[in-house]
Amino acid sequence: MIVLDTHAWIWWVSSPVFLSAAAKGIIDRAVTERNIFISVISTWEVAILVSRGRLKLTMNAGDWVAASEALPFLNFVPVSNSIALKSVGLPGALHNDPADRIIIATAVSMGAILVTKDEKIRNYPHVKTVW
Repeated sequence: MIVLDTHAWIWWVSSPVFLSAAAKGIIDRAVTERNIFISVISTWEVAILVSRGRLKLTMNAGDWVAASEALPFLNFVPVSNSIALKSVGLPGALHNDPADRIIIATAVSMGAILVTKDEKIRNYPHVKTVW
């Protein structure tokens, strides 16, 4: 079971050449097992990036997300009260980006591996990561 960080989701769908071999491998296995999860906060991040011109998609953000939602092996995880609270109480030193904290809390809550290139997250010892 894996959770994709926002950039990993974007790259996997739009530009898989940006994924590391390890990230691609674990995603390919998770496709077969239907065990890919994405926090809905990543949907918010995609919409923000598109609206600010920092991300260009081949279609509007709503259609792009809908296309991802239609994939039978991909599951979106809502930000539950439990995840929101866990994101505030994560142990140890971690930067304060709320979206990253929610994505980490999602992975930790699910006992999942977080696929991320983000070094700050990869250096955080309280979540399992792969890149």
